[in-house]
This record gives sequence, structure tokens and C-alpha cells, in this order.
Amino acid sequence: MAYKKIEHYDEDVTEGLMKNYRETLKLIGEDPDREGLLKTPERIARAMQYCTQGYGMDAHVILNSAKFHEEVNEMIIVKNIELYSMCEHHMLPFFGKAHIAYIPNGWITGLSKLARVVDVFARRLQVQERLTSQILDAIKETLNPLGVAVVIEAEHLCMMMRGVQKQNSVTTTSAFFGEFEKQSTRNEFINLIQADLLKTK
Repeated sequence: MAYKKIEHYDEDVTEGLMKNYRETLKLIGEDPDREGLLKTPERIARAMQYCTQGYGMDAHVILNSAKFHEEVNEMIIVKNIELYSMCEHHMLPFFGKAHIAYIPNGWITGLSKLARVVDVFARRLQVQERLTSQILDAIKETLNPLGVAVVIEAEHLCMMMRGVQKQNSVTTTSAFFGEFEKQSTRNEFINLIQADLLKTK
């Protein structure tokens, strides 16, 4: 059988959002009954549910679903994790990359689970500062590691397409716990996320 992608939406939520977005189109001076906009309220309703699905997800459950006992205590890094979120102040997107590291204390988790944790918190109305801390806290609370580090670099459309309109601004936030509060460990992490170790000469 061929693979089929199935998305599930709460139809009551969809109906409520559709009514609101139809009214929004009217308020901004559009005609929701013209051909190009007939299905727009439904599309936005489903898109909003998809982009905020993190509210129905639990980062601790995700990490625990692939938690393994390993006697390793070296730094594990997953960098350049793509993230897409929405600013809670203007509900405009911000997007970028997250870099995560942790030093195990008897337990590791599947590498893909770290990327999923990013999505859990990014798929909500957010501010980048809180997003960074939430990712760190989930890893710290679930794995009890010796240290955790999270750095996020993102571009915010609320700054780029409205307001100050600065097209090349990038916001960087960081959070450190445990061993990463030591300058030497933090420097090693920063150097590794900046390095392109896979690049061939």
C-alpha cells in the first residue's frame, strides 16, 4: 500500500476559526465570497491548527519514549535544527535554527527526539526567549543530565515586514545549565556549533 499522509483536525475548532477568519476578511475590506477567497477561511483554520499543534504535545513523553541507559558522559550535540514558530505579539512567523547539546548522566535519548522537542514548543504562540528556556527545561527535567545548552538563531517577520522593517536582523538567544555554565565547556559547545566538520577540503 502506498504511503498516505493523514492530518487530523478538530472540526469544531475548524468551524469556529473559519467564521472568525471570514469576518476578518470582511473587516480588512475583502470580499470572502470572491472566487480566490472562498476556501481561504478553511485553509487558514487548518493551517493555524497545524502551526499550534504543540499545545497538544508533551516534550517529556517524547523524550521518555526513546530513553536509554548508557554510561557515557561526553557532549552530545544536535545542531541546525530547523524551527518555525509564531510571535505571540503579532502572530507573524519567526524561523531559524536551534542548536542543542547535553552531557549525559546515565541516560541518553534518541537524536530525533531532540528535534521533536523543538517542535513541541515552537508549534505554539511564542517568544524566542521563552522557547529557548522551555527546550532546556524539558531536557533537564527528563534526562537529568550533567549539563544542557540551547542556542537559537532566528529571523522575525514582525521586525522584517512591519514596524522597524530591518531585513537582515537575526536574534540569538541562549540558555545553559550545569556543566555548560563553565566557560570552558560553553566555549567548546560554541566552537562546535560554529564549525563545519563535514565540509570537505
